Amino acid sequence: MPYQSTLAAYSFKNQTIVVTGGGSGIGRCTAHEIAALGGHVILIGRRESKLINTANEIKQDGGKASFYSLDIRDEAAVTATIETLLKQHSRVHGLVNAAGGQYRASLADISKSGFEKVVQTNLIGGFLMSKTLFNAHFSHHGGAIVNITADNKNGMPGMGHSGAARAGVENLTQTAAWEWGPFGVRINAVAPGWVASSGLDTYPKAMQQAIRSLPHAVPLGRIASEAEISSVICFLLSKGANFITGQTLFVDGGASMGSAPALYPLSHKGNPNSETYNGFHRSITPDVLR
Repeated sequence: MPYQSTLAAYSFKNQTIVVTGGGSGIGRCTAHEIAALGGHVILIGRRESKLINTANEIKQDGGKASFYSLDIRDEAAVTATIETLLKQHSRVHGLVNAAGGQYRASLADISKSGFEKVVQTNLIGGFLMSKTLFNAHFSHHGGAIVNITADNKNGMPGMGHSGAARAGVENLTQTAAWEWGPFGVRINAVAPGWVASSGLDTYPKAMQQAIRSLPHAVPLGRIASEAEISSVICFLLSKGANFITGQTLFVDGGASMGSAPALYPLSHKGNPNSETYNGFHRSITPDVLR
């Protein structure tokens, strides 16, 4: 069964779109959807093995994909890579900044080095990719950028370093939308809530029960599939979003509306009227949710 996108077939025909963090999680799913819609996906990430795996999956499904392995926090590496890919692709139409990562820790326990590394990955890396592509290409041809942030409206207790970086991404998105709009560049952000992605399995076992209880903190009574995030990313890349820029769209089942878990615990055991959409034919359920 092929990828089941909600967008029209061939929405990205003859388009080339760069996806950072394309080797796993939301980035991998988004890369698959773009390719299924006719686009050529350029995967970027640090672990070459993951990029190779995703590229091979896409090719097996009849799509087009290539990849570059680099650390997006390294400005020289970003510059060199973009120079190389622009020699091979005369036109790049979009960029998805999906690379990111964090670890669970209270603010009092986060070292300066640990805080800086998370900010560099979640904020500075996306800035370098966006700025470099803008200067080298988008400023002449236009383009669409989608940044992936997180549901940080009420802070991110236990992940303060990531929350600070993600808030920076949201503000950076607004600034870039204003400054780059006259060049035909649209830039938006997607803020996912909890997602049934491989990232859930990276958290310690002590968090597993809390992860299984997450649906009780979401008005819709469940967590999202990767495809439910990818579908929004792809819409923002598409022509249908040609007049949308500078916005952050929260895709979290309503969890960001307030401090619901603390002030008004939800008692429902799942919501039969809220069904998961998962068009990603290669989706893998995280072990912690099995």
